[in-house]
Amino acid sequence: MNLIQIYKRFPTQQDCVKHLELVRWNDKPKCPYCQSENQTPLKNTHRYHCNNCNTSYSVTVGTIFHKTKCDLQKWFLAITLVLNAKKGISSRQLARDIEVTKDTAWFMLMRIRKAFKEYGELLEGIIEVDETYVGGKNKNRHNDKKTQGGQGRGGEDKTSVFGMLQRNGKVKAGKVKDVTRKTLQTEIRANVKKGSTIMSDEFRSYNGLCLLYGHQIVTHSMGEYVNGAAHTNTLEGFWSLLKRGVIGQFHYVTHEHLNKYIDEFCFRYNNRDNKDIFNLTLQKAVA
Repeated sequence: MNLIQIYKRFPTQQDCVKHLELVRWNDKPKCPYCQSENQTPLKNTHRYHCNNCNTSYSVTVGTIFHKTKCDLQKWFLAITLVLNAKKGISSRQLARDIEVTKDTAWFMLMRIRKAFKEYGELLEGIIEVDETYVGGKNKNRHNDKKTQGGQGRGGEDKTSVFGMLQRNGKVKAGKVKDVTRKTLQTEIRANVKKGSTIMSDEFRSYNGLCLLYGHQIVTHSMGEYVNGAAHTNTLEGFWSLLKRGVIGQFHYVTHEHLNKYIDEFCFRYNNRDNKDIFNLTLQKAVA
């Protein structure tokens, strides 16, 4: 979907509502409170009266659009802009594009990112694993704000992020409390099928993976980045996208909300070949 298609397919609020009803209910309205299909449409509104529990409802109840004061067309435009922005879109830019306040744009973006959360199957096959760190660079700070160990693994004000990527498949990533062996290998066991082949660098936290997985290593400290089929270049390319978004679009991401931004980048990456990603997003938004 692009902006022109949104305007052509959904020129009015009613068109947007009808499409959401098709996605959520397959055109058979169901009460979100008692799941009854015994309903009566209310005149001149986009709502229904449930004859079972005696409440009124609309298709947006219990979704990311619940109690919104913005037209659904603006929501559809916002979803399209987020899906088409490879490196993300800032709340200020979205506010300018769809003519809302920056606070409204930020609220909409966080609701949309909530729909991007995935709970997929275990990764299997050849899996690249790597850790990265999200935070400011010392060279960009004033002298009185510089920190010890501003680069690499030692940054005291950086957030640790761990990722696992299936070759020619999906990526899973999220912040972790630390990069110890216990933490990283717990994440791997929870998300990677036993017997898969793990590709990693020589970081000591990956020692012992050979007990449950095939394990191949590239020694980055010796200038080795590819050793036959062993490399982590695909996952490092994903890290590059994520960091370009944080640096170039968002500029600053709090530790509290970082996972939501990571979910956004994972969802776009995992559905990069999905021609119907817009409707998939709507399905998750109303689930």
